[in-house]
Parts: sequence; structure tokens; C-alpha cells
Amino acid sequence: MASDIFSNEYKKNCETRYGKTLTFLEGLITKQDYILDLGPTNPFSGILKSEGFKLENTPTGLDLDLDYSIVSQEKYNIVTAFEILEHLVSPFPLLQSIAAPKLIASVPLNLWFAKAYWNEKDPYDRHYHEFESRQFDMLLDKAGWKIIKSEKWKSKSSKIGLRPFLRGITDRYYIVYCERK
Repeated sequence: MASDIFSNEYKKNCETRYGKTLTFLEGLITKQDYILDLGPTNPFSGILKSEGFKLENTPTGLDLDLDYSIVSQEKYNIVTAFEILEHLVSPFPLLQSIAAPKLIASVPLNLWFAKAYWNEKDPYDRHYHEFESRQFDMLLDKAGWKIIKSEKWKSKSSKIGLRPFLRGITDRYYIVYCERK
């Protein structure tokens, strides 16, 4: 029973995030763009593909901390990084190496009342970084990106308690659209 509640809560959160991300993308990407979505194939990249967008994900098992040569290929118009950069030990070299003229990235924001997500059993399912928006802005600027558009949103929960209440009033996600300087 508890796992069903968790699954439904997680699914609802994903649907909300995906909807907000799709709304953010309106007018920023077209079906003529060739998009590199960092990370393996996932439900959101599946949504974009089903809508007719030309999108390629990075190969499963590719460690973007060690090999970021895929982003230096000039065949992509846009690189997207939806909740992937927080899993990298060092996202700076990857961001700096992107050859595409446009970048759309979203990251979880640091919550003062909760520790960063950390899965003890899976070394790829950990957040090495949960950013403050100003930290992420500085990282992008230093890597050669100019933020054109940004948005934040909350991660509301139907659970009862102090943390769910705080999640409902505290921004959790930050998404940016950037162009090369």
C-alpha cells in the first residue's frame, strides 16, 4: 500500500514537471531542430519524440563526467539537460564543451530543510549538486552561456507534514534557456 502511494505521488510529480517543462519549451524549440538530450532515453524524451521532435539521447552507460565528446558534435542545434547536471561530479567541462548554440537545462534547487537526494545502492542515482539559482547562473556564465529565459516552480505534495508544506511554498526546480555568448 505504501509503495502504491509513493508511486502515485511520484507519477503526479513527474507529470507536473513534464507539463511545466513542455510549457517552458513552447517557442524555444521547433520540429526542425536537432536536439541532443543529455542522459539515457527517459519518459520525457519519449514525450518529445512522440510529438515529432528530432531528438537523440546520450548512449546508456556514457559517463558524462569522463566523456563529454558527444556535446562537441556540431550536428545539434540544441542541447537539453533535464535534471541530469546534478548527477555529475563536475558539470563545468561538459557545459563549456557544448558546440550547439542553444542550451535548455533544468536542475533541482537546494532545499534548506532537506539533504540532497542520495541513493546508497546506485552510484548514478545521486545528486552531487543541488544548486541555488545564483550558483547555477554563475556556472552557466563561466561556461560561456547567456541566460535568455528562466523559470522556477514548486514541487507540491499531497502528503501531510512540515516538509510537504515547505515543499509547497519553496521553489524546487529551476529551468533556463541559454544561448552561447
